[in-house]
Amino acid sequence: MTIRATNQADVIPLRPLPTAADPAPRDLPREPLWRDLVGEVLRRERRAQGRTLKDVSEASRISMAYLSEVERGRKEASSEVLAAAAQALGLSLADILALAGERLVSLTAARARSRSLGTAGGHRSVRTTAPVRRTGPAGQMDGVLLAA
Repeated sequence: MTIRATNQADVIPLRPLPTAADPAPRDLPREPLWRDLVGEVLRRERRAQGRTLKDVSEASRISMAYLSEVERGRKEASSEVLAAAAQALGLSLADILALAGERLVSLTAARARSRSLGTAGGHRSVRTTAPVRRTGPAGQMDGVLLAA
């Protein structure tokens, strides 16, 4: 075995490769990435305030090129960078994360609806979460357990 062969690593894709049973990528929206959602929120908030990328860049002390890449979902920003960008926009880090979380929930719901419609005339089941009530030894309610 050569040195070159021993130095080659197995590449594990971040997204699973599609299988024949999976719907075609154009049939089902892709799983959203957190960096895309956060970037979308930053850009939407900046534009809603009528501010330029340069203005927010200077106010946050983040390079314009890097901030642009964060907004486009090309870079995974640290919490310090996100907090600085949020503050420059008059928001908190919690505001940015909450808005991104809301967007994730809406996209996930749309994705689930797409899945429930099935593909090519067939039907695919969608796993839902339903509450399961647990009872203690004396029959009293012990809490609610979510099961899938």
